[in-house]
Amino acid sequence: MTPASVEPSPDEAAETYREVHESAEFEELKRRFRRFVFPMTALFLAWYFVYVLLGAYAHDFMSHKLFGNITTGLVFGLLQFVSTFAITLLYVRWANRVFDPAAEALAARVKGSDA
Repeated sequence: MTPASVEPSPDEAAETYREVHESAEFEELKRRFRRFVFPMTALFLAWYFVYVLLGAYAHDFMSHKLFGNITTGLVFGLLQFVSTFAITLLYVRWANRVFDPAAEALAARVKGSDA
């Protein structure tokens, strides 16, 4: 193997990439990522499209004044921002707790095999 200060050859790098890509650890990492991200994305898109559809087809509901000049549509629009921040916060916490440690362990294993 090559010393740590020397870059691996393109062939060595490609072989390492193939090994990691085909490893059980990498498959597990991808599975964990997908199990979190896909449902969150679907949930957010559903919420967003409900908001758009209500705005397009439920004018009376969306223009209903809750208090003063604050309408249901305005509250739902502001909740879009809140839900975006909430999903981001959930993702960061999940990534810090679950995903990043697993990715770092895999990276350490790969770097350890290069040394």
